[in-house]
Amino acid sequence: METQIYKSKKQIVKIITLLFLITSIIKYIEFFIIRTDQTIIADNVITKICCIIATLIAMKICGLKLSDIGLRYKSVFKYIGCGFGLGIFTFAVSYALEVLLLGFQGKNPHLSMYITNFGLSGATSEVSLSAVTLIICVIVNIINVLAEEGMFRGFILKTVSDRWGFKTGNYLQAFLFGIWHIVLCVLGVYDGQMSVVQAAVFAVGYVVLAGILAIEWGLCVSMTGVLWVGISEHFFNNFIGNFLHVVSTTGTDEFQIIRIVLSNFLSLGIVLLFNRKRK
Repeated sequence: METQIYKSKKQIVKIITLLFLITSIIKYIEFFIIRTDQTIIADNVITKICCIIATLIAMKICGLKLSDIGLRYKSVFKYIGCGFGLGIFTFAVSYALEVLLLGFQGKNPHLSMYITNFGLSGATSEVSLSAVTLIICVIVNIINVLAEEGMFRGFILKTVSDRWGFKTGNYLQAFLFGIWHIVLCVLGVYDGQMSVVQAAVFAVGYVVLAGILAIEWGLCVSMTGVLWVGISEHFFNNFIGNFLHVVSTTGTDEFQIIRIVLSNFLSLGIVLLFNRKRK
C-alpha cells in the first residue's frame, strides 16, 4: 500500500522547486567549473549523486519510502526486460535507417565502438575503448538513470499526481526533464561551439525530445506501478549513444539527430499503443 503524502499543495510546490533549483545549480557548477564531462568519466556524475541524495531528503520530508516512488520488486526482471526490449528494437531500426541513408549517399558507413559523452550536435570527447572505460561508462549511466528516474518519474511524478492528478504530474515532470537538459546548449555557447541562435534551436530540441521520453516513461510508471521500464530503457538509450557510433567517409554520427528522433517517437508510439490496449 502506497504512503499518503500529508503535505499541502503549497508545500509540495516549494519542495519540488527547491529540489529542482538546488540540483540545477549543482549541475551548472559541475559543467562550467568542475568540467567532469571533459574527463574519463565523460558525464556530470557529481550532480547525479547529489540528485539521489536530494531526492532521498525530499522523500524523507514527505514521509515517502522507495517503494512509494516505484522502486519495488514487483516483476522487476520482467519490466527491465521490457525496457531493454524497447530500446534495442527502436535503436536497431534507427541505426539501420542511418546506415542506409549514408550508404545511398555513397559514404561507406560502418559502426564503430568507442566511448564518448552525448550531445544532440554530435558525439564529443572521445575516450579509447577499454575494460576500464567501459566499466566506468556502465557505472556512470546506472547512477545517472537512478538519479533522473528517481527524481523526475519517481518523486516529482508521485507528489504532483497525488495532489493534481496523473496528467498534470506527467506533463510537469516531462517539462522539467526537458529544461534539465538545456545546460548542454548553454555550455555550447560558453565553449564557442554554438552560436546563440543554434543553442536556442538545440534547446528546443532537447526540451521536446527529452520531454517525449519523459512522458513515455511516466506512462510506463502509470501502467506498471514501478520505475523499471523507464530505468532500463533510459540506461540503454544513454549507453548506446555513448558506445555505438556510425562512421562514414565524411564524419561521425552525422545523422545522429534523425536516429534519436526516430527512436524516441517509435518508443513513445509503442507505449501509447500498449496504454490504449490496457485501457
